[in-house]
Amino acid sequence: MKFTSSGNRLIGQFGVETIWIEPWGANSLRVRMTKEAQMDANDWALTDKPEERKAEITIQEIDLIEPWIPEAEREQAVRKSQIASIKNGDIVASFNAEGWLSFTNGDGKLLTEEYWRDRNRIDRYCAPLRVEGREMKPLTGTSDYRLTLRFEAFADEQIFGMGQYQEGILDKKGSVLELAHRNSQTSVPFMLSSRGYGLLWNNPAIGTVTFGTNRTEWVAESTKKLDYFITAGDTPAQIEEQYANAVGKAPMMPEYGLGFWQCKLRYRTQEEVLNVAREYKRRGVPLDVIVIDFFHWTKQGDFKFEPRDWPDPEAMIRELKELGVEVMVSVWPTIDSRSENYGPMAEQGYLVNADRGMNINMNWMGETVFFDATHPGAREYVWQACKRNYYDKGVRLFWLDEAEPEYGPYDFDNYRYYQGPALQVTNVYPRDYARGYYDGMTAEGQEGVLNLVRAAWAGSQRFGALIWSGDVSSTFRAMREQLQAGLNMGLAGIPWWTTDIGGFLGGHVHDPSFQELLLRWFAFGVFTPVLRLHGERVPHIQPEQAVIDGITQMFTGSDNEIWSYGEDNYEVMKAFILMRERLRPYVRACMAEAHEKGTPVMRTMFYEFPQDPACWKADSQYMFGPDILVAPIFELGERSREVYLPAGQSWCNAKTNEVLEGGRTVTVEAPVDSIPLFVRADKDLPIY
Repeated sequence: MKFTSSGNRLIGQFGVETIWIEPWGANSLRVRMTKEAQMDANDWALTDKPEERKAEITIQEIDLIEPWIPEAEREQAVRKSQIASIKNGDIVASFNAEGWLSFTNGDGKLLTEEYWRDRNRIDRYCAPLRVEGREMKPLTGTSDYRLTLRFEAFADEQIFGMGQYQEGILDKKGSVLELAHRNSQTSVPFMLSSRGYGLLWNNPAIGTVTFGTNRTEWVAESTKKLDYFITAGDTPAQIEEQYANAVGKAPMMPEYGLGFWQCKLRYRTQEEVLNVAREYKRRGVPLDVIVIDFFHWTKQGDFKFEPRDWPDPEAMIRELKELGVEVMVSVWPTIDSRSENYGPMAEQGYLVNADRGMNINMNWMGETVFFDATHPGAREYVWQACKRNYYDKGVRLFWLDEAEPEYGPYDFDNYRYYQGPALQVTNVYPRDYARGYYDGMTAEGQEGVLNLVRAAWAGSQRFGALIWSGDVSSTFRAMREQLQAGLNMGLAGIPWWTTDIGGFLGGHVHDPSFQELLLRWFAFGVFTPVLRLHGERVPHIQPEQAVIDGITQMFTGSDNEIWSYGEDNYEVMKAFILMRERLRPYVRACMAEAHEKGTPVMRTMFYEFPQDPACWKADSQYMFGPDILVAPIFELGERSREVYLPAGQSWCNAKTNEVLEGGRTVTVEAPVDSIPLFVRADKDLPIY
């Protein structure tokens, strides 16, 4: 490989392969590679050029002798080669004589290196397997490539982040993860390594990543280039802040995001919503947001209230605001073929296109096509419709459902966007979906934009996206899985995260086991970024008329207000809401840190205590902000659990006020009206 430099950029050339490495913020580098004549110009998540930093670039000529050459022939077998390195603060990228790349920190510690089993590397054992560390294989008959990037595996490495996957595993080492969005699965491809670095796979293509014990392997099924960001730091907090500086930070959370949100599938009428809000007010229970779920509309894609059930939205919203309650309205990206917007949007190219077959993306409650959120014109068209029919009536919060989007089926090779084939770009869809509303709302002068979205990609946080974990089941197993999902979303750079308290699917309102699950989940919800009650409670209530004016009518679930589960359960949930209210100043401070530094609100134990080895293994407890240790109950009938208290710190049991020294595991009682909580002993927080 031959090397040159241009300004702050190190450039390597080998045949048709060109590789660029350059500084990208403090202690960080961006690596790009192509086999085309020009580097693809898409910046994807790295849209903000960071502050210019002076790189130290070194290019050296060396004599290279293959190790198998006999001693007598070596003098004649010498060939010239080059090695090169680029240093930015505390990270160094180095190429050896054969072009293989490794990364070290400022102290010379190896962070990671490419996995090559091709040719013979002089300074370590290798095998002639013809397995390359960077591989772009042309897709025959196209200008696209299948991309594979391989890194060595390390026995001591733990890997976190990567977004939200429905499994119980916090440490992703040993996992195979699909780089694609599905309902309840959100791919945000930033990994945090226990070896002191973070890496963003800056590519929205469909693919996989394997964090194997023998190697790490990233794959994009169809793409134009290799592109990743790597950053080094002494602590997880430093790494996260450097990553946030590169991809963006969340706005400051609005005040109504700090309290309790009431939701169900679904409030059917204007009067029903008002009666619920009035009842919370009458009972003296704080309520910040009430949510109007789907199928309140005329047709999918009309983006407007059905006037039969919602005759005066302005009056409803005005009364809710007088009660101190904001209203959130659900919108879907689905455009029904019968919608008033279908024709104009189709004519202007604002809909997702199928490469083959009929162009129907989802066939549920109507034949629908998703609008193309990667198209600036489509984003503006949809926003203007929502502005006329919702925003101008007083709505300031939107629930951006179906944001993956939820194809039926997920045949990614059959869809095409303004931005490119779905195989190459579909993972940016939820980010651009959120962006359309964010741009529209900020253009109206709104500050503190907050919208609930069912998927995200790297950078979604900058557009006020609050992610929830999708349509998960009403089981203790699902509740347990949401803990690692929320923690890994935070480490992937998405600090605003929530979950359907009680789960979405299968909760029977009269089942004592479900009611216990609901209480345990509610307690957990207090210590998540947003406290939100939602679910499709059974038994379902069917509509009086199945079809009106040719439109199928949606069923609703049983009541899901906190008084819907009996007086004893009501008192417990009310107490938890009041607990959250007492913590409002603390939560506000956590949100300010997320806004300013990109700090997760829910944090793994090692995030706050990286020097404590036990905290790197603790996967069933976490920190809520810097000072509160939370240990949820994840089993039916469980009334106590073990909690590890990090070393080097005294801890106060929030309920009993008992002070204990850290560095040990204790057993904590946990009746159904409480959750095991510890506070740093030098902090005074009004929890119980």
